[in-house]
Amino acid sequence: MSAPTTAPAVPAALPHPAALALDLAGRTAVVTGAAGGIGRACALRLAAAGARVRAVDRAAEGLEELAAGAAGLPGAVEPRLLDLTDLDAAEETAAGADILVNNAGLQLVRPLEDFPPEVFHTVLTVMLEAPFRLIRGALPHMYAQGWGRIVNLSSVHGLRASPFKSAYVAAKHGLEGLSKTAALEGAPHGVTSNCVSPGYVRTPLVERQVADQAAAHGIPEERVLTEILLRDSALKRLVEPEEVAEAVLYLCSPQAAFITGTSLVLDGGWTAH
Repeated sequence: MSAPTTAPAVPAALPHPAALALDLAGRTAVVTGAAGGIGRACALRLAAAGARVRAVDRAAEGLEELAAGAAGLPGAVEPRLLDLTDLDAAEETAAGADILVNNAGLQLVRPLEDFPPEVFHTVLTVMLEAPFRLIRGALPHMYAQGWGRIVNLSSVHGLRASPFKSAYVAAKHGLEGLSKTAALEGAPHGVTSNCVSPGYVRTPLVERQVADQAAAHGIPEERVLTEILLRDSALKRLVEPEEVAEAVLYLCSPQAAFITGTSLVLDGGWTAH
């Protein structure tokens, strides 16, 4: 076999360790579910790094509070009021994005035999079909410029299952697969795609789960955290939204250019079992 006639492309030199490497000035990011929790933390962190963030959510008041909280940051936050079940609008919102953070999600804890089919459909629409449409909308611009970052907020439930969470677990497992497919297709175009897969994060979504789990298991809410949610975690605490946002930012950095098609797991040792 003859040797290649041209050498493979080599990335530009990375910044000196002492230099600020997380500069996203000039980049446009889309963050879904941005009005609270992980999405809010990601939107603020990307804006702090200089990105212009399209903050997508259906909660108008939360978006207003987010925009006020971003005042004075190097970048900017642009609220986009949108229900992600409007899939055509979701795809259009992602056009021209350099960075896409698929974060929006919802949860219902019920046994399979009692799980409402319409809720299952909605969960899969918002948490799997909408990310597909957002990726589809973002890729033409990313491919054209030879650079892009897709970060999908998965979960430890994208890697492990739990009872009573059929829709959420199915959606997150599907998101992990979608992310890997985007990584394989995007690699020749300079586009990376990864998941960030945290354990239980201190968000309103988890607070609602505590009540749902208490009802499902017939135990007081104060026992749910230690006996149910964090039972398999070596670190017995919730993940903070800001910790997740730092992981998302890292995957958008020059240092993460060779990381694609994988999951950055922030689960406190859950999947070490």
